[in-house]
Amino acid sequence: MIALTLAEIAAATNGTLHLYTGHLVDPSAPDALTAESVVGGAVHTDSREVTAGDIFVAKPGEETDGHLFAPAAVTGGAVVIIVERVLDLPVAQVLVPDAVVALGDLATAVITRVRAAGRLQVVGITGSNGKTTTKNLLRAILERVGPTVAARASFNNEVGAPLTMLEVTADTQFLVAEMGASAEGEIRRLVRMARPDIGIVLKVGLAHAGGFGGIEATVRTKSEMVTDLGPTDIAILNIDDDRVAGMAAVTAARVVWFGESDGATVRASAIHGSRTGTSFTLHLPDGASRPVSFRVLGEHHVMNALAAAAAADALGVPIDDIVSALESVSIAERWRMEVLGGRDDVTVINDAYNASPDSMTAALKTLAQIRKPDGRSIAVLGEMSELGELSGEEHDRIGLLAVRLNISQLIVVGRAARRMHISTINEGSWDGESAYVDTADEAFDLLRDTIKPGDTVLVKSSNSAGLRFLGDRLGKLYS
Repeated sequence: MIALTLAEIAAATNGTLHLYTGHLVDPSAPDALTAESVVGGAVHTDSREVTAGDIFVAKPGEETDGHLFAPAAVTGGAVVIIVERVLDLPVAQVLVPDAVVALGDLATAVITRVRAAGRLQVVGITGSNGKTTTKNLLRAILERVGPTVAARASFNNEVGAPLTMLEVTADTQFLVAEMGASAEGEIRRLVRMARPDIGIVLKVGLAHAGGFGGIEATVRTKSEMVTDLGPTDIAILNIDDDRVAGMAAVTAARVVWFGESDGATVRASAIHGSRTGTSFTLHLPDGASRPVSFRVLGEHHVMNALAAAAAADALGVPIDDIVSALESVSIAERWRMEVLGGRDDVTVINDAYNASPDSMTAALKTLAQIRKPDGRSIAVLGEMSELGELSGEEHDRIGLLAVRLNISQLIVVGRAARRMHISTINEGSWDGESAYVDTADEAFDLLRDTIKPGDTVLVKSSNSAGLRFLGDRLGKLYS
């Protein structure tokens, strides 16, 4: 984080500063901190990550309370803690009504101050699928140009996004902020913290539709990425998704279209997928084009590459640097189309960090496309969560898709996903190709006896189903 005084931190968070009148934890410290003492360490909500000079935010959680871990944070070296109640600890404290709101307020203040220096440019990314992949691709491009901050893992909610923003320093040239939501208004709050120069909307699908209350609410929520953009800003929109394309009507920003359609100004042509990735030709608005050998598995990730390329082009990155960076990335993210295995010519694709009807469809199509001619395709599928009243029919649809794609073997894991198994066995064209088990351990035992040399195995589910660990076990078994 940029250097701020304790008084400035208290003012930014609308908090009250309580100074410790004794010495700090470090016995060599000559004096206690004052309101004008400067703090410039990192900001954490996890006490295990705190080191000397850092700031700890005691965030209440659903299962525990960050205040319980404040002593560990102080022992780790925190010089100030942001709390909802003053604690009996030898450290400066900023008392706030709501620690999560305070975290966002602090992020807003930091971004505002760095922006005032005129160097920082901010890109916000949202969509039902592909946020993390697009963020990682754009980071790979922009890091070649200047100091870049981007979210770790999927830090995209009311806690993770501001923590990312607080990593910005005076030297940061680019901030790539991933913005997710589980309800209307949440993306708007994040946008108003970061004030993006460029807003990207990738896709509107059924991911989290149950939590939003339906697809129309999802559209309104995702459109929050562009509704606050001004005439000098840029909205990068997916022309191939009608719901996203409709957002051009609700933004004052200049629109840049990406996609496969002829109307896209950032476009892909000659797309060809294989076991080693996808090749395509990238076309930019100025007429420049280049072939790309994209090593991230799955043709659906080409759209994420186009979105990243559109943002980079808008920021002035030359096409050769864009292509070189895209070709350098071999994995979208841990547990996202991650290729494992290799022994006995067995390939394990671990894609079990998230799952929605759209991403499940894309993964199954990739599995069908890349299986070896003399090998089988095996899909190990778990629940797609947060679909609400659409859950049953969407699980049915995925089961039927597995049949129609002629997947060799389907293994469904967990009661919440069981309808996928039922829908497949009701199809007369299948005879024993689907199996159901209750747990990941049962699935592992079954797969250990089922997998043959040359097979390609996809493991796919929502994060809550925990099948990513099953994918890791299979990958290790065949490594």
